[in-house]
Amino acid sequence: MIRLPARGVSSVLPVAAVIAILSLPVSPGVTGGVTAADVVSGLLVLACAIRLVRERRRPLSRTAVVVLGLPVVGLALAAAGSASPATGSGLVRYLQIFVLVPAAVLLSVRGRADFRLVAWAFVGLALWQGAVGAHQYLTGTGASYGGEDIRAVGTFGPTDVMGMAMAVSLGLVCAVGLALRPHTAGQRAAAVLCAVVLLVPLAVSFSRGAWIATAAACGLQVLLAGPRRAVTVFSVVAAAGVLVVGGLGIGSTVLNERMNSITRVTDAPDQSVTDRYTMWAAAIDMWRDRPLTGVGLKGFPDYRDTRASLALSSGSDVAGAGTRYQKQPLLSPHNMYLLVLSEQGLIGLVTLVGSWLALLVCAARGLARVRRERSGPSGLDCPLVACGILVWMLVDFVYADIGGPSTALTAVALGLVAWWALADTTSSSRASAVERAGAAVPEEAGAR
Repeated sequence: MIRLPARGVSSVLPVAAVIAILSLPVSPGVTGGVTAADVVSGLLVLACAIRLVRERRRPLSRTAVVVLGLPVVGLALAAAGSASPATGSGLVRYLQIFVLVPAAVLLSVRGRADFRLVAWAFVGLALWQGAVGAHQYLTGTGASYGGEDIRAVGTFGPTDVMGMAMAVSLGLVCAVGLALRPHTAGQRAAAVLCAVVLLVPLAVSFSRGAWIATAAACGLQVLLAGPRRAVTVFSVVAAAGVLVVGGLGIGSTVLNERMNSITRVTDAPDQSVTDRYTMWAAAIDMWRDRPLTGVGLKGFPDYRDTRASLALSSGSDVAGAGTRYQKQPLLSPHNMYLLVLSEQGLIGLVTLVGSWLALLVCAARGLARVRRERSGPSGLDCPLVACGILVWMLVDFVYADIGGPSTALTAVALGLVAWWALADTTSSSRASAVERAGAAVPEEAGAR
């Protein structure tokens, strides 16, 4: 059972609401604009700001301000040098995803019980989206793939094919981390079951990038939990894979073809891979012209056609899952690092990636600290979830970038990582605020 601290329930529920709103269907044909998740995440930031004003306390420590505020430097310089009319919306989007919402989540989570609640919310969203996606695959009502409507996209639709893959992957990473907490047989059994179930929708999402990122993140989590557990978990995963693909024959032909394509993308690439490589080359070309500040926020589409080779297609084919056939324009290189490099230059890339690496270092230090504590292993799931999520993002961003309704999930996930990585740096201000209010801090909510 998950115990919730009395003071933490009201503050963490808006965070769970952002995740829950992503379970609603996306209207067919919607490819941009403000989504319901954006609105709820904005309300989360507003509610957090109001709460801080009422409590009259310093919201973040200097360390947290530096780590979370570092991307603002690159964003400000890129926005100042951009001539694109969409610069304003691009600036707001980046601040929302990488600064404001993560900071709000950090300040909303009051302890490990809150952390686990949000992690389980990720698992719940993954199970729902995975169930919808698996149904789409089995009934042939998914997005078009290889001439058949079999690609699982959940409620996100074919215009955001990475949405379900991302939700399921993050849920699986959270489930693996939660399953590795010792002395909690109930949580461990439920988390293991969820992780095994989520392998099916992840497989039929046909997202190579999500497969690679999930394998890297979960593999790291298992190794960090200990070599003995690693052997057991890897054996269970191998057995589940044989059962799902080999024994039951679920998508064996299509999955084998998709998996084999990972190793031969340079020998016989399909059009999607060709488009991706072409846009990667175009992004690097843009950066060479303006190496420090890039072409400006939202500037990639404006410079794409003059930089890309003739191998680039007119757009990706979108059909199925309730959407008529259409061409979706290719507005980004589908690589977060190259997108930032082309639009924000070296300064933007160093500040943004530097923020993520600082979070990773702080999260790893927290994991090492837990191992040194006598009661540490009982809280091993929180650092494993945090490290797993961040590693997943760092790997997945090689094959994807922000965009679409599922982007709000990135912001919440970063905020969850930020709480584990930076919560100790703000513990003194939080403790003083609690003392002034005369409240008793529950044992598990008081500190990591």
